[in-house]
Amino acid sequence: MIARRRDIQLAYLLLAPALLLLLTVLAYPVGWEVWTSLTDLSPLKDGPPAFVGLENYGRFLADPEFWRAATVTVVYAAVTSVAKLALGVGFALLLARPFRGRALVFLAIFLPWAYPASVSVIGWYWTLSPPIPTAYSVFMGNVKYAVDSALGGGAWAFVSVTLFNIWRGSSFIGVFLLAGINAVPPELFECAVLESKSAWRRFWLVTVPLLKPFFALAVFLSLTMAFADLANVWMLTAGRIVFPVIGTHAYWLAVKGGQFGPASALSLMLVPFLLAVLLVLFRMFDPPERERA
Repeated sequence: MIARRRDIQLAYLLLAPALLLLLTVLAYPVGWEVWTSLTDLSPLKDGPPAFVGLENYGRFLADPEFWRAATVTVVYAAVTSVAKLALGVGFALLLARPFRGRALVFLAIFLPWAYPASVSVIGWYWTLSPPIPTAYSVFMGNVKYAVDSALGGGAWAFVSVTLFNIWRGSSFIGVFLLAGINAVPPELFECAVLESKSAWRRFWLVTVPLLKPFFALAVFLSLTMAFADLANVWMLTAGRIVFPVIGTHAYWLAVKGGQFGPASALSLMLVPFLLAVLLVLFRMFDPPERERA
């Protein structure tokens, strides 16, 4: 117990410079956003901003459009996170075994993440919405019409952004989990092979528990990237936000509407949800002492 406490103190001491840097870089903008959310700050208003307290938050809680945007945002984050985690696990397990051409497969899997998003998103936009009249553009137009007719207006845009997020994020999670597999002593996997011949049983009873911290961090990174996915949503829809998400809604309020106070409040509305998810994932990453015993 004493040795573990010393290790924790040493870890915090080594992390102190990075923590100080993060606080310096993030403390002011986060503090400014929290303060702004409690005011009616707007460049369209004459005079200094007035303190309105929690009025901005209360207005959104009573707004059905906010709950629709929050639902879409949570569904988008959940769907993309589950899909990226499933594909990432498959990529990691595939690359964990040596085979001929493994380097080329690794490059093909990691390329979507390594390639600049600003370029790849344009390729996706032209693929899903061809700018040149061809037989392919007619086909994609029919697909878009069928999806929107079956699921409602904006469904095709939602599917497009979701597919791009999964395509780009699953490669990163796959390489991230591969690093976790390589960090596990190979003797543990060899013992698992001797204990059970079922690959599925070895995966659930050995691989998943050993990679639990990596799974937790991968899910958290996926969720945060999905909640902050403003640029990809904006570019893939050509600036026409036909399905509401919190990030784009806040952008319209701040940049287009000049309502900095409500926009700041809106961008902070899902912070409690993210903190709750972070707490659950942190407990998976570093469980209490009695659970280790």
